[in-house]
Amino acid sequence: MHRGAYLVGVAGGSGSGKTTLVRALCKLLPPGSACIVSQDDYYRPLAEQVEDAHGRINWDLPGALDLDLMAEDLRCLAQGEPIYRKQYTYEQPGVEPEWLEIRPAKVILVEGLFLFQHAGLRELFDLKVFVEASEAAQLQRRIMRDLRERGYSREDVTYQWEHHVMPAYRAHLLPYRHECDLFVVNEARHDRALRVLHDHLARYAGVEAWAAAR
Repeated sequence: MHRGAYLVGVAGGSGSGKTTLVRALCKLLPPGSACIVSQDDYYRPLAEQVEDAHGRINWDLPGALDLDLMAEDLRCLAQGEPIYRKQYTYEQPGVEPEWLEIRPAKVILVEGLFLFQHAGLRELFDLKVFVEASEAAQLQRRIMRDLRERGYSREDVTYQWEHHVMPAYRAHLLPYRHECDLFVVNEARHDRALRVLHDHLARYAGVEAWAAAR
């Protein structure tokens, strides 16, 4: 496939810090030289989701997302066409999702849980990055985020973590870890990894060195 973009896939467990890393990297690159695509914006409608044995929806399954559509959208972006998606609102009542226009860029940063599990997505990436942290660190970040930003209770977060999040991580992320090109340990900070990634992407984005971004 002919394309003029460089695609970077950033996968990792919930709370590993992949979203934070991708956003920080995008800010360091020249304006307009990079765009971000989030797997979260490809969740299927609530009516199509699967319930677990206790009647709770399991959002942490590859089938919960339309990954075929995501792959199609990435191909369009790579070929210079904009894409349009409704921003996922995490099923928060009263929150109206916004339409997002994602415009083509030299560097396309893609983040999500199942990027490498899906063959159609996996084959698109020029660089595959795996972000990891200890289970304790990931759980603490998820609790803080979901209580503050998504209105979940601590019981909900803990239940999802034990019954959905970690089983999905072990079944659908870890088996593809060995296929990644770069591993980022984000236990506390990711400064060094950010520098390495920036320097690698600089020539695609049109900057010369790390110093130019500081």
